Amino acid sequence: MSNGRYAMKLISSYIRRMPKETTCHQFCLGATRVIRERYTSLWSRLREGSSEQILQRLFDHPEERLCASVIIFSRLRREVWLVGDCHCLLNGEYCDNPKPYEQELAEMRAQRVRELLAEGVKPSDLLQQSDPAREVMIPHMLEVMHNQNVTYAVVDGFPIPESKVPVIALGFEPFEIVLASDGYPFLCPTLEASEQRLQQQRDTDPLNIGSFKATKAFVKGNNSFDDRSYIRFTV
Repeated sequence: MSNGRYAMKLISSYIRRMPKETTCHQFCLGATRVIRERYTSLWSRLREGSSEQILQRLFDHPEERLCASVIIFSRLRREVWLVGDCHCLLNGEYCDNPKPYEQELAEMRAQRVRELLAEGVKPSDLLQQSDPAREVMIPHMLEVMHNQNVTYAVVDGFPIPESKVPVIALGFEPFEIVLASDGYPFLCPTLEASEQRLQQQRDTDPLNIGSFKATKAFVKGNNSFDDRSYIRFTV
């Protein structure tokens, strides 16, 4: 299981148990604690160094942490919380919380793709799991990850800078709400339309180097370039 999926399962379990009165602040503390406790429990099973050494290792190497982004609607508080790079539609109004440096990294990869194509590399060779264009970006991505829970927020067992967590308060008029992960680059009012836009991107620019740039391509055998979640409901 990937670190992201493991984090998602822990956070999902926590959300199912948390009181309906929970505030965004309380959620950030509680979700962080759940991941942190798992680090400690894993250490007690592995017995490789002290818990302090394990946490120091994770502090120094954020790429090794359990990590996920979360978007939550609090029905009681009528608020939407964006912890990480998620996005939403609120009565058709688009809101997002993009990760800093993501577009810079995507542009770096796109430039390398163009260079490789100019050198005669086949596009199909750049749609493999081992993407040579992505390799040029990885060192910079690892460097940027040291800003995790500093200049941008995620749930990873380390304190969340709540100033980086948008809290959107809704009025009491009826709302149609769409919450989604950034695996849908074009968020539409319906799942079908969002999937169609994603398929259009895959058909016209599977390398993701055109008007929409990403840090990954549509790898051969996958039906998307990233994991995706989508939910639509009315309140």
